[in-house]
Amino acid sequence: MNIRKLLSISLLCVAFAASAKGQAIVSQAYELGLDEFRAPVTTNGGIAFKECDECEQKRIRVTEATSYAINGKRVRLEDFRKAVSHANDREKTTVIVLHHLESDTVVSINVSL
Repeated sequence: MNIRKLLSISLLCVAFAASAKGQAIVSQAYELGLDEFRAPVTTNGGIAFKECDECEQKRIRVTEATSYAINGKRVRLEDFRKAVSHANDREKTTVIVLHHLESDTVVSINVSL
């Protein structure tokens, strides 16, 4: 629950800062289980995930600007992939994906191990 509050506050701050410049940045955050998430292979690849068991799988492109974090600490993609692949209890492990809607790319991925 704390992650949702932090993410909501962060998105509001970004929205206020962007509106001060006359442009709005629209992003959507997804909270997923690690068992429903597939990490990118390369820095210009993509992720795949399902929001629920009945939902269709979504695929979103990542870029070199996408940031990866484990327990709030920023890491390189290689370290992120290694940690995610060795994670225990994938069903209860939380993944937060921040999707920039205008560019249809992933801004950040944060996993709580």
